[in-house]
Amino acid sequence: MKAIRIANPGGLDRLTLVDMDEPGAPGPGEIRVRIHASSLNFHDYGVVSGKMPTEDGRIPMSDGAGVVEAVGDGVEDFAIGDHVVSCFFPLWQDGPARVADFKTTPGDGVDGYARESVVRPATWFTHAPKGWDHDEAATLTTAGLTAWRALVVDGGIKAGDRVLVLGTGGVSIFALQMAKAFGASVAATSSSDDKLERVRELGADFTVNYKSEANWGAAVREWTGGDGVDHVVEVGGPATLAQSIEAGRIGAHLALIGVLTGRSGEIPTAKLMAKQQTLQGLIVGSHTMQTEMIRALETTGIRPVIDSRFALADIANAFRHEEAGKHFGKIALTI
Repeated sequence: MKAIRIANPGGLDRLTLVDMDEPGAPGPGEIRVRIHASSLNFHDYGVVSGKMPTEDGRIPMSDGAGVVEAVGDGVEDFAIGDHVVSCFFPLWQDGPARVADFKTTPGDGVDGYARESVVRPATWFTHAPKGWDHDEAATLTTAGLTAWRALVVDGGIKAGDRVLVLGTGGVSIFALQMAKAFGASVAATSSSDDKLERVRELGADFTVNYKSEANWGAAVREWTGGDGVDHVVEVGGPATLAQSIEAGRIGAHLALIGVLTGRSGEIPTAKLMAKQQTLQGLIVGSHTMQTEMIRALETTGIRPVIDSRFALADIANAFRHEEAGKHFGKIALTI
């Protein structure tokens, strides 16, 4: 069995393709899955680059999609041949958030899915959307579920709402698609006019280049007639948060899901308070949230936007492509 391992202290030149023994038969409550795809996320990049240290020899990648090869005693939710997708927090099955670290996250605290086969508890997976290929399904574990939780679970989005998405990465593109499916209007930002043209093709109602328009938060608010947006999918962090607060209406919901501009910084707390906005941090979601999202995706017909696909052995170049920031949507790793 082929797999990727990370040698400490990390770095893209320390990712090695290795041969491993095939996993054995699944035990009670377990399934064996032939992994066919993963997808790249900012968190994965943090791990493989060494910015988020992990155990020496760790198998990376939190997202995994494939086919059930065998089932252990007591497994009732899956059968041989089922297409499945992994969960980011495999021990968080339902209810409110129960984790605040990555100790149980595949590819970080435990071995992940940059491998050809794995045996894991059946509860670590959900069914994949019907009709999706494995590369598409692998985009849901992190990016898809993060966007879903931000807008639907935490945000309670409804028809007629106005949403702001920042950039054109995997979470933001999923959020755009989901918001439009719910009947919302969407504003999107990017530093690339070409990418802004592409998000308009996906249904964005208003776009702004944040390099040419420094006060882009005010521009978004002006688009709404001066009221501000109902939801912000905030992937930037400290360098963008002030503008997101400016863009939001009184009582807006700001979902803080990313730290692309840094892990700490100043927050205009007086303005946040004056506008009575909710700033809610979140990291992905539960097994139940993922199941509900997949049912909705099958109903709406949304399909992920995949920028490019790389082979498992070419994983370092896949991350270099992500590092360059030129991608639009998701980068898939075909296994």
